[in-house]
Amino acid sequence: MSVQPLPSAGLIRRLLAIVYDSLLLLGVAFAYGVVIWAIRKAAGDDMNAAPRGIIGALILLGLWLTLAGYYVLCWSKRGQTLGMKSWRLQLQDDQGRHPTSAQCWLRCLLAPVSAAAAGLGYIWCWFDKRHGCWHDRWTDTRVVVLPKERRRNKAASGGPAQQQHADDHAQADRPQH
Repeated sequence: MSVQPLPSAGLIRRLLAIVYDSLLLLGVAFAYGVVIWAIRKAAGDDMNAAPRGIIGALILLGLWLTLAGYYVLCWSKRGQTLGMKSWRLQLQDDQGRHPTSAQCWLRCLLAPVSAAAAGLGYIWCWFDKRHGCWHDRWTDTRVVVLPKERRRNKAASGGPAQQQHADDHAQADRPQH
C-alpha cells in the first residue's frame, strides 16, 4: 500500500491562515509594546519621543524576534501555527518531516522578501510545478493540506443526544437529489 503525498496548499488558503495568525500576533505585539513601555518608563526615558538610534533598532529587532519566534516554535514543534491548524495546513521539509529550526528562521527572513516584491514570491505558487512560494523553494520546505479528520464512532461520541446532533449535521452535509 503506497502512501499518496499530501497536496500542496494553494495561495488563498495560505493567505487566510496568515490573516488568522495576524490577529493572534497583533495581541503578541501589543504585549511586547507594553513590556517595552514599562522598561522605558522605569528607566526614566522620555515617553513623548520615539526611541532613536541603537535603542530604537534594538526594540525593533526584539519585536521581529518575538513575532518570528512564534512561527519558529510552532513550525519546528508541530509544523503548524494556530492559523495553519484552522485551515488544515502544515509546513514540512522535503522529506515530509517538521522543518528544522534553521529552516524556520530562514523562512521568517525570506517570507517578507516574497511579499515585498509586490507579492510575486507568493503569486509564484500558481506557476510553480510544486506550488511553492519563493521562500518554500529557498528553504526546501512546503506547505501541505492535511486530510480532514474522520468522525468518531457512536460509542466515542458521548451519547445518543450528541450522536443525533452529529447525524443531523452529517445528513445536512449530504447533497440532496
